Amino acid sequence: MQTQFNSNRAFWLKHLYRWHWISSAACLVGMLLFALTGITLNNAGHIESSPVVSKKSATVPAPLLKQIQAEPADDKAPLPKATADWISNALQVELAGVPGEWSDAEVYVSLPRPGGDAWLVVDRNSGEVNYELTDRGWISYFNDLHKGRNTGTAWSWFLDIFSTAALVFSITGLFMLSMHASNRPSTWPLVGLGVVIPLVLVILFIH
Repeated sequence: MQTQFNSNRAFWLKHLYRWHWISSAACLVGMLLFALTGITLNNAGHIESSPVVSKKSATVPAPLLKQIQAEPADDKAPLPKATADWISNALQVELAGVPGEWSDAEVYVSLPRPGGDAWLVVDRNSGEVNYELTDRGWISYFNDLHKGRNTGTAWSWFLDIFSTAALVFSITGLFMLSMHASNRPSTWPLVGLGVVIPLVLVILFIH
């Protein structure tokens, strides 16, 4: 019986160690990044930043202006492709498929991004295009990566995969603690502290 128990224990420890180190390797850089940006987010008020604002302007050629002046099928429609391509080349900004807000006077296109913001306005009468970009710096950029703010589908998938790897890392670690706890009396008190301390802080200091 004892031999069978030891055999089962060795089997599970082997697989737990394997998944623990695999998940650790997979999410190591992500955990370092999220820990660092957790500090910068928590101390955002103490970190100075000076947003840099840049502006560009252009005028849509007369042949393309007719596309802007025509009524869109939807007031949230993107700019017509030919016009969007021309503006993208003229101002070095990506507009393909980005929805706009159409009014009688103008088309407003919001272009949010990690670490900053941007917008573009096209005057439907004159064809004048005004573009403004606000860059809040690298710290803001990485903070937005942490939050998944305006980061797109690919980064959203990365966050889901990273979170899954972090869960595997944490859960396998918990099972390994359980299997070693009999030889390490401080295991469960330390685990308990990890639960109790944030709970007490939430109850007493967060309202």
